[in-house]
Parts: sequence; structure tokens; C-alpha cells
Amino acid sequence: MPQHFLLSPKAKTLSLVKIMRMSEEEARKAFQGLRWPETDGEPICPECGCVEHYDLKTRPVWKCKGCGKQFSATSGTTFHSRKLAIRDILAAIAVFINGAKGYSALQLSRDLAVDYKTAFVLLHKVREAIENAREAGALKGDVEVDGAYFGGYVKPANERKDRKDRRKLENQTGKRQVVVVVRERGGRTVTSVGKTEAEGVQLVARTVERGATVHADEASHWDRLAAAFPIKRINHKEAYSKDGACTNQAESFFSRLRRAEIGTHHHIAGAYLGAYAAEMAWREDNNRVANGYQFVMAAGAAALGGKSERMCGYWQRRA
Repeated sequence: MPQHFLLSPKAKTLSLVKIMRMSEEEARKAFQGLRWPETDGEPICPECGCVEHYDLKTRPVWKCKGCGKQFSATSGTTFHSRKLAIRDILAAIAVFINGAKGYSALQLSRDLAVDYKTAFVLLHKVREAIENAREAGALKGDVEVDGAYFGGYVKPANERKDRKDRRKLENQTGKRQVVVVVRERGGRTVTSVGKTEAEGVQLVARTVERGATVHADEASHWDRLAAAFPIKRINHKEAYSKDGACTNQAESFFSRLRRAEIGTHHHIAGAYLGAYAAEMAWREDNNRVANGYQFVMAAGAAALGGKSERMCGYWQRRA
């Protein structure tokens, strides 16, 4: 029997030990190489683009000869204004990558001996960076669409006589959200968060190329897709795959997201649900990519991306 890719040596090219044995200077050089590959890691001023600079002896920063601004290796990146050592940030990205079903902020806070909020913000910045760096463009070929609900859990009463029908709107919390996934077979995965699964019709219209074949279940709102796309429907009461129609890859995404919710994070609802969904979409799309290359992708996305729009105001309670 052939060995599964994830168990093979080709899948394991990232060494956390090597990262933790780096000095801070070596880690900074590595980050510079990811941020400024065109100059082989030599600093470029993020304000004016000048390559001429002074090295400050008191701190690991530079002063631009063009505009006079001081900047560091992380200035203007996803980790702008960071306080953690760059080696610790690279180590955090490494353990984030190796978590097949995600990596919790509580566990990272223990691993790095930092406050929970520090770990929480750091991981969300990594999620935002990889989400922003993902390839754009319309999905083609065979595309699967489905939705699943998260959050808004209502705990049932202890005694049977006190329990209410949680399917009714008046007995719900109003916090329930749906993640809609549109997944190209052998290609990319796109996610969106909304109140109802029917909002996925517009998501398909925005992200799927005309002429692509859409696979969906028997939910009535997907009927509207037939006016614009060739569509195949699958009735899950009869089978999971029949006559070439199935949504198994969309279900695979939800399986990973559910396992991340149940086994790793325990709570992924609310304002951050979209970030967790985007992370799992990225993991699904790269599940046959060596972890060393995934690390370069994530660290490079953070180095080349701008300041975090979602998390930069977290400490001022704006996020």
C-alpha cells in the first residue's frame, strides 16, 4: 500500500528545532529575505522606497537617507509595531502551520509564555495575511457549493418538561451564522459568512466562471443557479454521490472546520468566524504541500502584506 503523503518525508520539511535554535539576528535576516527578496534582504524604506540607509547602533532599526524615517524589519508589515522577538514570531508561524486542524491561542500562549491576547492577535494576523495573499480569479470546471451553520448554541434544559424546540426562531439566540463554501475540484476554495445559506447564490454568481458546472444539494435556493450555470443536484437522503453529482469536497472542508471547532478552538463563531473559515480553506487547498513550503507561504504573506486592517486596533478595542 502506498504511503499517505502526510506521512512521507516529502511532507515534513519544516523544523521547529532549527527555528528555535536561531539567534534573533539570524531570524531577522531570514525575515528580511522574505520581505525584500529583490535586494536579497537588504532593507528598502517602506515610506519612500529608498535603498540607502544608516544602521542605528542603539537599536536594530535603520534610518532612511532619503526621507529620514526610521524603520525596522517589520515596519509596515502584518507585524507592524510588534513587541515579540522575530524568532518567536517565526516559531509561532511554524507551529500554526503544523496544526492540521488549527492551532489555539491558549496553546500558543503557553508555548511562548505570553499573554493569551498576544497569542490571539498574532494568530489572527497570520490568518489575515494568508487570506489576503490568496490567489484571486473565477473558479472553473466542476464547482461544489454547500453551507453549514455555526454558533448560537442554546443549551437544552436539564428536565425534559422544561426543554424548548430549538429549531424555532423564538428559542434561538440570533447569533447563528452560516458558512458557505464554493470549492473548485482540484483548485481553490472560497468561503463567506452570512445569516442564511441562500446568500451563497450571490457568492456563486460572483466567484464562479460562466459555463462551470455547479454541484449542489436539493435545497430550494440553489434552484436559482440553474438560470446561469449547468447544475447537478444530489439528494443526500438517497446517496452522497450519484450520476456524477456530489458535494463531497465541500463536505470535506466542513469536516475540517468542525474538527477545528470541536477539538482545537471550541468556539469559532461571531466576528471571527470568517477568519477561521478562510484559514481552513487555505489548509484544504494546500493539504498536499510540504509544511516547509507552507511556512514560507505564510511568513512571506505576513512579510509582504501591509499592516493588519482587522487586528491593528485590537489593543484599543477597535477590533
